[in-house]
Amino acid sequence: MIPGLYFEAYTHSMPGRAPVDAWSVIRYTPCSTGWSAPMEMGSLMSLQLRNVKKSFRLPDGGRLPVLGVREFSMNAGEQVALIGSSGGGKTTLLNAISGITAVDEGEVIVDGLDIAKLPEPSRDRFRAQRLGIVFQSFHLLPAFTALENVLLGMTFGGQPVRRERARELLDRVGLGHRMNHRPPMLSVGEQQRVAVARALANSPKLVLADEPTASVDSANQSKILDLIRTVCEQEGASLLLVTHAPEVAQVFPRVVTLADFNQPGGAA
Repeated sequence: MIPGLYFEAYTHSMPGRAPVDAWSVIRYTPCSTGWSAPMEMGSLMSLQLRNVKKSFRLPDGGRLPVLGVREFSMNAGEQVALIGSSGGGKTTLLNAISGITAVDEGEVIVDGLDIAKLPEPSRDRFRAQRLGIVFQSFHLLPAFTALENVLLGMTFGGQPVRRERARELLDRVGLGHRMNHRPPMLSVGEQQRVAVARALANSPKLVLADEPTASVDSANQSKILDLIRTVCEQEGASLLLVTHAPEVAQVFPRVVTLADFNQPGGAA
């Protein structure tokens, strides 16, 4: 499920046909509770997790531990494939890193800032401005063109809408000739390319990709992987890609297994 602003954008724009300048009708309210910690720009470490725990409440009142990470880190510009079984906590980990899910305890330091200490509105704003997320099921808004979907990504970050950058990103992913088409008119592979361009709209320091090839056929799998890795490298963004497929992970210079550092039943 897409957090907050995406759903709001969809509901506010669908009474009739989406306007041409659809992003102008999005209601974006800057968070009144901002973060005060300084960004460590140029830091050598893009991501650090320390003693992170996350559990969920069960119907009987008990707790189901999902994350117990003593330490995990990524360098700036590094590309890492994270392997784990289905239901093993991969998506929960990504949600914790992006601030979608608040951790029970521990430090989640992204680009020099411990987002675990931020209230939810500030985490939402930080995510929109500093992170890029490629979802498994794309989450493109069907009433908007490819170009508008990328521009909406900029709007959610509270930054000026830069049409030229949006066009440049779509050109870079091979969709310069399809930017005025809506998602239902695009193939599955083309929709994923739009999602990649949207994830990079605000020049994020860290891109999180949750099973980005799970919805595409084998012919498009390598193309999507090459695209995500190449564009992240060109943009200078770190990349953490989650997968359960060894053939996907093997193309990455660093491969880690979630079970090797996640011990939800023990001390983090």
